[in-house]
Amino acid sequence: MSGQDKSFEVPKPNEVIELLKVCGKLKRTARTGWVRKGVQNYESVAEHSWRITLLPMFLSNRTDIDHVRCMKIGLVHDLAEALVGDITPHCGVSDQEKFKLESEAMSKIKSLVPGSRIGEEIVELWNEYEAGESTEAKEGCVGRRGLADVSFFCSGLYIKLIVLGVTYQILIGNGQEYESEQGIDLSEFFESTKGKIRHSEIKTWEEELRRSREARLGEAKK
Repeated sequence: MSGQDKSFEVPKPNEVIELLKVCGKLKRTARTGWVRKGVQNYESVAEHSWRITLLPMFLSNRTDIDHVRCMKIGLVHDLAEALVGDITPHCGVSDQEKFKLESEAMSKIKSLVPGSRIGEEIVELWNEYEAGESTEAKEGCVGRRGLADVSFFCSGLYIKLIVLGVTYQILIGNGQEYESEQGIDLSEFFESTKGKIRHSEIKTWEEELRRSREARLGEAKK
C-alpha cells in the first residue's frame, strides 16, 4: 500500500525462516532446574513457554487484565534462551551478567527481522517482562504505561505479576507431575515458590495444586 509505514511491513520470507530456526532451538533447550534434579524426560523451554502462554486464556473474562498481551509476553519471555540456554542461580552467573547475555541475545534475534515491526515488538515484550523483575516489589503502582514505563494492567496490576504467577504455577505443576511419575522429591521447588504467587485467582490454582500434592504424599505414607 502506497504511503504505508514501513515499520509495519511483514518480514521477508527468508527472515521468517531464520527467526523460526532460532525459535526452534527452544524445543531442544533443557530446563536447567529439572536436569540438575535428575528428572527424566523433562520439559524443554518451548514446552514450558507453551503452558505459560496457555494459562492466561483462563483469565480472559477479567476486564482488568490484558490477557492477550500477557500471552504474547509468555511466548517471548524465555526466547533469549534459544541462544544462551536456561541460566539459573545455580549456574554461577550474576543477575547482571545474565541480563547482559540475554539482552544481547534478544538484539541478535531482533536483527533477524530488520525490516519489520515484529522484531521491535518481541524485544519490547521481553523488556517489559524483565522490567517487572525490578519493580514488582514497589507499591502504589497505578496507571497506564508510558513509552518508557513499565506496563501495568488497567487496575494497576503488573503484567509481570500475572506472567510470573503463571510461571511459578507451571513450575510447581510440573514438579507435581515429575514427583508422582518418577518418585523424585522436588520439595525444593515447592518451598522456593511459597508466597511468590500474588494474583488472587492464580493463587487459587496454586492452593488446589498444593492440596493435591499433600493428599498424594499423605497416601504414600500409609
